[in-house]
Amino acid sequence: MEKNKEDNFSTLTQSEFQQIFADLFDSIRNFIYFKVGDGDVADDLAQDTFVKLWENRHRIDKKTVKAFLYTIAGNLSINLLKREQLRYKFVKSKSREQDEHNPQFLLESKEYEEKLQRVIGSMPEGCRDVFLMNRLEDLKYREIAERLGLSIKAIEKRMSKALQIIREELGVDI
Repeated sequence: MEKNKEDNFSTLTQSEFQQIFADLFDSIRNFIYFKVGDGDVADDLAQDTFVKLWENRHRIDKKTVKAFLYTIAGNLSINLLKREQLRYKFVKSKSREQDEHNPQFLLESKEYEEKLQRVIGSMPEGCRDVFLMNRLEDLKYREIAERLGLSIKAIEKRMSKALQIIREELGVDI
């Protein structure tokens, strides 16, 4: 007789939870730390991960609890990074709005844009095409390779060369 999938699920006891916490907290914290790069944040998110485990203790598959914890930790890390990215974009847009009314900023922006266009125009055609497809059309290297009938490695080399030219000419990373 086939075992029902729900038979694998059971309630996690407090002592089982404590043992899982003792065994896995450090590795979950380290996993998060490598994603977010901040020890205090990693501690907080690791604790949040175990809170979510406790909240879901009534429907846990004990065989996959470790994978469940890593999934929670990964999702919490991604959510945090997305929030930070959104906050950064907001702050950057507010700063830009203030700068856009500054005549000096407008002049420097126009000069930079013209210089960037000259640098892109002076790139070898293959580099320029790959750079523009990636940065303007937002295509992945695989998609560019398919369009141009080249290998992904060739696309990577062309993009690397394009970025090197921009770094050398403008002194910035794009």
